[in-house]
Amino acid sequence: MSDRGQLSAPGSLEAGVSVAPDAPRLPDQPLAELAAQYGLRPSGARPPLLTYVRMLWQRRHFIVGYATARNISMYTEARLGQLWQVLTPLLNAGVYYLVFGLLFQASRGVRHYPAFLVAGVFMFAFTERSIVTGSNVMRANLQLIRALYFPRASLPLAYVLVELQQTLLSLVVLFAIMIGSGEHLTLYWFLMVPTMVLQTMFNTGAALIVARMGGSVQDVSELIPFLLRVSRYFCGVMYMVTTLPAKIPEWALKVLSLNPAAVYISLTRVSLMWTYRADSPGNQPYNAARCALFHRDPGGGPHGSNAMLQAYCHPIVTNPQLWAWAVGWGVVFLALGLVFFWQAEHKYGRG
Repeated sequence: MSDRGQLSAPGSLEAGVSVAPDAPRLPDQPLAELAAQYGLRPSGARPPLLTYVRMLWQRRHFIVGYATARNISMYTEARLGQLWQVLTPLLNAGVYYLVFGLLFQASRGVRHYPAFLVAGVFMFAFTERSIVTGSNVMRANLQLIRALYFPRASLPLAYVLVELQQTLLSLVVLFAIMIGSGEHLTLYWFLMVPTMVLQTMFNTGAALIVARMGGSVQDVSELIPFLLRVSRYFCGVMYMVTTLPAKIPEWALKVLSLNPAAVYISLTRVSLMWTYRADSPGNQPYNAARCALFHRDPGGGPHGSNAMLQAYCHPIVTNPQLWAWAVGWGVVFLALGLVFFWQAEHKYGRG
């Protein structure tokens, strides 16, 4: 101990002597050249596209684990827990049935309308939720993005995977509704596998596009839910496009039938509903009189519906056209979404 009551060591400093830290030593050569010499690069730099895809594949277990954990945690505070994954679309379908099926008679010309409606609501909800959550994903995970380096596309992919897991659970309920409505279990049901794959590809591409847009402009995240609510009424979720007034031009009917959500909804109905396949326009040789009777009164007839007569009308789109457009929407949107998102990889996390 020193005479001042403080700890000291051999060679202690004299009173009044201060020690200043050494000035930082900088290299003589430019820092950029030094980084290049040792193979260093910015941690947030954008890698080549193929390298980026490989990085995503290497982190596939992280993406699946993150999505599963988020899916389980979403309803932990609700008493009914994971049941809300099924109850929410069912309640929406119930409201649509009261409004459109009973009040506006949208069920005219459709056999087994409850099954028809639930299929449309469930499949549209898959696309709607994927896009809405994708538009918020970058801002919602800003702290994670700033703390760790990983391919930023992992986040939109994980959120779409959450929606896919919820939709697969909803399909169990949809299958039960189909059988309860009088639809038969056939080999056509296996067509749901490529339908779900293609719709997931489209949803992923769309989520990547809106993720980049929503990450830079918050107004996009506010606008997208409104646009999706409007688009719901142009996708045939609650009605058959063939029951629309005859004065609507054919090109407009094709647009309504071939937009992405409508294509995947139609393929779901083609896969699960034998009545939908049997009543599709073009399924029978064209008969002008029967087709005119259907358009004049689709809800009439001795059995309460002339739905079967629409099979004698000219088709708006054929099943091969639906599959071709489904593949096109899925592949093109996935490729465009990945490239569009990757181009801004170095900008995410800046706020």
